[in-house]
Amino acid sequence: MPPSRDHDPAEAPRTLPALFARTVARHPDRRAVSDGDTVLTYRELDRRADAVAALLTGCGIGPGDRVGLYTSRSVDVFTALLGVLKVGAAYVAVDDRYPDSRRDLMLTVSGAAAVLTRADWAPRLAGLAVPVVPLPAEYGTAPASALRPDPEDAASVLFTSGSTGTPKAIVLEHRNLVAFALNRALAPLTEEDRVGQISSLSFDLFHYEMWNTFAAGAEVVVLPPVPELLEAGFGAELTRLRVTAMLVPTMVFNHVATEHPDAFAPLRLLQVAGDVILPAACRNILGGGFTGTLHNLYGPAESTTACTAHRVTARDAEGDAIPIGRPLDGVTAHVFTDGRAAAPGETGELLIGGAQLARGYLDAPELTAERFVDDPYGTGIGRVYRTGDLVRLRADGVLDYVGRVDNQCKIRGFRVELGEVERLMRTLPGVRDAVVVPEGEGTDRMLVAFVAGAGPLDEAGVREAAEKELPFFMVPGSLVILPEIPANHHGKRDVAALLGLLAERRRAHADERRALSPTERYLTGLWEELLAETGIGSTDHFFERGGNSLLAFRMRMRIARDLGAGISHRAVLDHPVLADLARAVDSAHAPAPQR
Repeated sequence: MPPSRDHDPAEAPRTLPALFARTVARHPDRRAVSDGDTVLTYRELDRRADAVAALLTGCGIGPGDRVGLYTSRSVDVFTALLGVLKVGAAYVAVDDRYPDSRRDLMLTVSGAAAVLTRADWAPRLAGLAVPVVPLPAEYGTAPASALRPDPEDAASVLFTSGSTGTPKAIVLEHRNLVAFALNRALAPLTEEDRVGQISSLSFDLFHYEMWNTFAAGAEVVVLPPVPELLEAGFGAELTRLRVTAMLVPTMVFNHVATEHPDAFAPLRLLQVAGDVILPAACRNILGGGFTGTLHNLYGPAESTTACTAHRVTARDAEGDAIPIGRPLDGVTAHVFTDGRAAAPGETGELLIGGAQLARGYLDAPELTAERFVDDPYGTGIGRVYRTGDLVRLRADGVLDYVGRVDNQCKIRGFRVELGEVERLMRTLPGVRDAVVVPEGEGTDRMLVAFVAGAGPLDEAGVREAAEKELPFFMVPGSLVILPEIPANHHGKRDVAALLGLLAERRRAHADERRALSPTERYLTGLWEELLAETGIGSTDHFFERGGNSLLAFRMRMRIARDLGAGISHRAVLDHPVLADLARAVDSAHAPAPQR
């Protein structure tokens, strides 16, 4: 497929500092970013960024360097990232929820020349062989940086899961992010928009929240974490904060739309990206008072956040799957099967090319050559990225997502290499071997880890170690401790046998139900529905079986609806074991359910 229309960058800025400077010149006194009571105009944000740039220059940071950012979501994030770019360096943003080992690995692999962080967090980084630069408590004045990066210079290093056990560092250039920020095929933002910011700083959706908003002269509104939004009332908070547009991670969208169809009603523009969007969730939104436009975006991080888009209609929502749409401006999308271009209706691997295509992987030439390929089938399509995604090309040029061709899967919107999780699990104390498989579909999908030890293993101990070493989205939702990993007659790990063992274990759990109280029986059914699992028992731990804060909120809402129990969200979190939660529900004087 050719680009959706010609990419015409005439008179447009070609680097991120130039893009931001254009908006500062046009709208110096408009609000650029807000976080609670803290508000910065474009002029104020620009001056603060100059102060950070001067601070970095004084530390010897300059063109070609990479600078880590380790801080919580706040206005300081935007000040710091702009300051990094103003000295010609590239930023490496680290989610503050990641384990220390993951944080340190990202900073080491990226070759960060310095790390910007909150002053009170500097001791956390004392063990790194990297200079730590505290962000200033007060921003003084500094001359504007005279450096002008080139469009082909690196702007951001973004990490995604790697099959070798080490995360892959994707290098995005200024031209990639500018092409996305100014892309005319995306639903446009206006100067009057207030764009809600909820994504992790390490997630590629953050690029939209920052750069697309700044390109439009709109305002970034830093929102509380999603669980806090849910507790306060998602739609009510969007209304209170006057948020008009958002790019929402798919997991958040699917969960919120399932329980609160009116939550996004205050928005005029709602875009969703990161995973497979559920038609039922779209039906709920489009039928729940939402009068804006809903768009499904698709794209691996290697194509700069999103490379295709589709406006979701009520008719789409009645189907089995939501299309991922057509390529954005300047993006080429090619579908190949058996070494030839797929015909309409055929399924093949999606290859992406064009202006948003990343430079490649940092310090990994072999991996870059493997995935970023020049005209792989001799058909003149140029340099493309092999996505590993299977898609179907419709006769009208719209693409449908079908699945994966390799050992990757999406967990909570994050791309995960099962091999990386297995390798990390094998490094945990006492673990000799591990096999990890995905279970469930869409945003209910979780990882199941089968673990064999060098000696006796304690499930709680393995889980605690995993939570310390793995990012939250890589922690298995379910653990099965085995003396050995079974092998098939070819001597390979027998995944089918492992899944059989899992099913058998859950059937054994089901036998417990005969001795359960009415409330416990109700909760086992509810947990199995929410967690997409079977064999839940009274001693099971909600979060150890794959639960998360969003699912916990949905559980509280269902208990209130079905049982009339006024149990708080905090009580649900404080009673993660099913039997304990049942007692808490009963103490709230809920009528005994009949199941």
